[in-house]
Amino acid sequence: MSRRSCSDGAAGFTLIEALVALAIIAIVLGTIGSVIAVTTKGTRSIDQRLALAGTAETLLADLPARGLLKPGRQSGQLAGSRWRVDIAPMNVAGGDPATDRFVPLAVNLRLQRADGSAIQVTTVKLVPRSTQ
Repeated sequence: MSRRSCSDGAAGFTLIEALVALAIIAIVLGTIGSVIAVTTKGTRSIDQRLALAGTAETLLADLPARGLLKPGRQSGQLAGSRWRVDIAPMNVAGGDPATDRFVPLAVNLRLQRADGSAIQVTTVKLVPRSTQ
């Protein structure tokens, strides 16, 4: 920005230069504000996801031991979240039921908080055939 000299010798900025400077400052501040808003929203989302993952980990750790795990459905509430665990046998191609010592069970956990955020975890547990 240049300084203009007036007829009486005083230097200063023109009105247009001041308005352009204010417009640039407003654009920069608006951009910084939107970046902060997006970052805050992302951080909140990550915090919710980590809380759900921690609760899901607790629920999966509390499942019965492999030898006691049975197909079926369980549900309940934990840490302000509703959960449901579905356990079902899996059909595996190429398996021989007569010689296989283990049966794979699909464990599907669905966990939902009161605010609507949810997580679903699916895993496989190998259960000794004699417990079936």
